Amino acid sequence: MKPDNTALTPANIRQQLQRQREQLQQQFAQGDAIGVLLAERSHQIDTLLQQLWQQCQLDPCQTALVAVGGYGRGELHPHSDIDLLVLTTEQCEQTTEGAIGTLLTTLWDSKLDVGHSVRSVEQTFEQACGDVTIATNLLESRFLCGDVALYQQLQQRLADTGFWPISDFYLAKRDEQRSRHAKSSGFDLEPNIKACPGGLRDIQTITWVAMRHFNASCMADLVSHGFLAREELEELNTCRDFLWRLRFALHLAAGRPEDRLLFDHQPKVAQLLGYTQGTQLPVEQMMKRYYRTIRAVRELNQMLLQLFKGEMLPHLANRDDPVNLDDDFCRMGRYISVRHEGVFEQPDKILTLFSHCARDGEIEVVAAPTLRLLRNARRRQKQPLSERPDCRSQFMAILRHANGIKALSLMHRHGILGTYLKAWQQIVGQMQFDLFHAYTVDEHTHRLLQFIDRFADPAHKEIFPLGSVLIDQLPKKGLLVLAAIFHDIAKGRGGDHSELGAADTLQFCQLHNLNDHDGRLVAWLVQNHLLMSVTAQRRDINDPEVIQTFAEAVSDTTRLGYLYCLTVADICATNDNLWNSWKGSLLRQLYQSTRGMLLNGLEKPVDTRARIREHQNKALYQLSKLGFVEADVTPLWHRFSADYFLRFSPLQVCNHTQALLERKDEQPLVTMAEHESSAGTELFVYCRDRPGLFATVMAVLDGKNVIVHDAQIFTSKDGYALDSFVILEQDGSRVVHPSRINSIRNSLTRMLLSPTPAKVRQRPLPRRMRQFKVRTQVNFLPGKRKQGSMVEIITLDSPGLLARIGQVVDQCRFTIHSAKITTVGEKAEDLFMLANDDGLPLTPDQQNQFRDSLTLALTTE
Repeated sequence: MKPDNTALTPANIRQQLQRQREQLQQQFAQGDAIGVLLAERSHQIDTLLQQLWQQCQLDPCQTALVAVGGYGRGELHPHSDIDLLVLTTEQCEQTTEGAIGTLLTTLWDSKLDVGHSVRSVEQTFEQACGDVTIATNLLESRFLCGDVALYQQLQQRLADTGFWPISDFYLAKRDEQRSRHAKSSGFDLEPNIKACPGGLRDIQTITWVAMRHFNASCMADLVSHGFLAREELEELNTCRDFLWRLRFALHLAAGRPEDRLLFDHQPKVAQLLGYTQGTQLPVEQMMKRYYRTIRAVRELNQMLLQLFKGEMLPHLANRDDPVNLDDDFCRMGRYISVRHEGVFEQPDKILTLFSHCARDGEIEVVAAPTLRLLRNARRRQKQPLSERPDCRSQFMAILRHANGIKALSLMHRHGILGTYLKAWQQIVGQMQFDLFHAYTVDEHTHRLLQFIDRFADPAHKEIFPLGSVLIDQLPKKGLLVLAAIFHDIAKGRGGDHSELGAADTLQFCQLHNLNDHDGRLVAWLVQNHLLMSVTAQRRDINDPEVIQTFAEAVSDTTRLGYLYCLTVADICATNDNLWNSWKGSLLRQLYQSTRGMLLNGLEKPVDTRARIREHQNKALYQLSKLGFVEADVTPLWHRFSADYFLRFSPLQVCNHTQALLERKDEQPLVTMAEHESSAGTELFVYCRDRPGLFATVMAVLDGKNVIVHDAQIFTSKDGYALDSFVILEQDGSRVVHPSRINSIRNSLTRMLLSPTPAKVRQRPLPRRMRQFKVRTQVNFLPGKRKQGSMVEIITLDSPGLLARIGQVVDQCRFTIHSAKITTVGEKAEDLFMLANDDGLPLTPDQQNQFRDSLTLALTTE
């Protein structure tokens, strides 16, 4: 520090602070205790403020400088806010105003984030009485310098018995926590490690309530008051220290105050914490520790707040008379409780507790004393509970019970699924560093189970119309629940998780005495749980060959029903933004087409000519009701290929035909209407075909910020393009607003009339995408098709991607016949059917030409 006789200026303070941060960073890298580093950082700021206080000549006045909030606790991270309270008297307020202003300006000019308030003792007290946040900050206040008597006056006022009685304070902090939890999830991809459920705030909430009630100065006081066992305190301190180190590293990586663990910072934070490459990425190792930590904090927080409630608010504590469930358990209101402390000496009683949760619809929570016993019993288990026959029978009963998923949710929350299944323990906290999987593997599976439960809930029938029907038709719902539990259980081991999970499933089924048929069915569902999703979203389900292949893989309608329910729940549980009505329509279409083929018999091929005639006749019937006669329609249809009538539904053929017959000039025709599935907007473009047409349309749509999900590209016999696209808004909704429709239509029409191709708008990658590297893959799929070659393109989903793909297609002089557009987090996984100049599938040389040209274009952009 500067000697006292040397003036502190913002410039030399900045240099001083930089040296201190570098020293702290070095100590952090050496593994010094995090609590010591936070206290040292606080001490450094204390010394600086005390020197500035003297320099500004505030000592003679009746004024005191007080640290509050996190700084008051002595927990100051590298870039944390410095919260200050300047206590003064009304007599000194005006005389000290200039000096206080100088102090604060010097701090701000030194690039310190300072939050401050200047109040008298009485003003401070009045503000704190009306605001629990201010009251909480003052609980942790710490005198720094100035008139200590003034600070003592404040402490005396805060000791007033009428100042935030413990019952009011407890309820305010509880409600504050509930509100905070409702705004975020600890399992977000970019969690707020301070405010999320299980984060640092949850630990602080426990401390604040204890401070208010017991005048406790640290968490250790909770042990002496009987609220925490010694090992629980050690667990809580270990969790707190990890979250502290995580936040400290986050501040270093960001170079500023930051509590959100953004993708931008996660690799650097993992490096600072010492994680290295192994079977899992450093980021994934770090986040696994983080997710396990917040789960432990949430459980301890829940237990302690429940215990506090019984102690501090006896009038609000559970007063319900116990309802005995058996000799070991009773229900008190919505809580399940043990009847004696020796219950869990028999491990099978752990499963008995959750069996009662399934059977009794009123049970929602495990009572805190019971939860403590359960946690201790959980730690004592040296082998998975599934190895005990008495536990296996109860687990299967839970699995088969109508309310079994509720019990499984509680088992997941309290770590019992991992205690029962060794494989489950391995996926607890397991995440994937991508934008597709928004949750850890265990939390995703838990959410999947909850979505299965929603299928049977009439309130969700409109969202899941087919699922709500099929869930009641499944022969054994428990088999679906079992498949859900195992579908991702092998993630993180390396290899194909579907195959490894299927092997685990068979072992489980054999151990639990399921018959061979049921065991094979569940294993098949686990091994093929991605099949329906991939087929619906990344294959052309209007192609009878695609349906035939899928139907052969499924083999019967029972499997199809199970697979549909598992697929929908899996998609919904993967990412909050992933499910939309368009995906729902694709899966329903695939289900209905496959079911029809299975009922008719797989050996009976689809008669494509009959299907074309059927579509034409139905479309003609609709057109006749609109006033058109066959003589008007036939000349137009003679210009279209047979494949056009195979790929489009009768309603689409009718709509296209009507628009073309009512067309009054030769200008390009652009129409937009609700797709027949009611899940998207169909954009139909008709104009003279020309090179670069697909790229032009994609460039315009990219500029309008819409998502393209599907494309059907046809050229009439006389050289006109008939192109149909399914588009959605960014939030997954249909494009419906008239002004929005007119804007897209007018922009497309202008560009189609222009002799020059549209330029792809250059836009930077979104922030969240910049940390991801996706190797471009161009894979030509096997199979003989007369109309073209199927190519799968996997690459980073960057702005203008479809337009750039279209430009490469044109440069190679190929033609796009159809496209299925799928975004999987940061990856684009798109499927195109391409034909060469002769209208034939690409030759091997042409495939290599396209692969090389596209890879070069997408890696040098």
